Amino acid sequence: MDLAREHGLSTQAIRNYEAAGILPPADRTEHGHRTYTPLHADALHAFLALVPGHGHQRAADLLRAVHRDATGEALRLLDESHAQLLEDRRTLAAVEAALAGLGPVPQGRGDTFVGPLASRLGLRPATLRKWERAGLLRPERDRRTGYRVYHPADVRDAQLVHQLRRGGYLLRQIAPVLDQVRSAGGVAPLESVLRDWHLRLTARGRSMLGGAAALDAYLDRRGDRAPAPPRR
Repeated sequence: MDLAREHGLSTQAIRNYEAAGILPPADRTEHGHRTYTPLHADALHAFLALVPGHGHQRAADLLRAVHRDATGEALRLLDESHAQLLEDRRTLAAVEAALAGLGPVPQGRGDTFVGPLASRLGLRPATLRKWERAGLLRPERDRRTGYRVYHPADVRDAQLVHQLRRGGYLLRQIAPVLDQVRSAGGVAPLESVLRDWHLRLTARGRSMLGGAAALDAYLDRRGDRAPAPPRR
């Protein structure tokens, strides 16, 4: 099958894409063989171009919406992906800002208890306990009194959580950042991680541009042209 061969796919994959609504229905010959046209080639090209930026499921949903003649729904899905990319960029900026505000862990004990630490951060002690229950903070307990004891590294973690929360980060999103800080032995080694994160977001944005162009070409092939803007 030429369509499969051109894209390095199996004929079964093409049939699966058609059955899933990613490709429009194919006509059949009198012997029951499927016939694919340039329209199917454009649909497949659009789908494969959308996957890197939007993911397989979102790309499939986009093509299915087009084939239901729900172009507005397809464009809404595109908007959602772009909104998520923007949110991811803001998250990265928040992480960088939070990390930039952290200095190296001071030498010596410098231990503190929950009350003074909460006061220092402008928080309630209950908030620090909530972060502890979520696994974000790991203070030790004083053997004699049972009070929570925050060592300098714990204070750094609390500062980082506080800044990320102020940046809109969810607790479940903060945990991987803390794991990176701890496994790297501090903030400075994370510079390469942040650079990689920037590169991934840039690649995703470029992929979205390519996917949008391919989808626009497919919509043109289908005759689904955008209406002209109203004259002023």
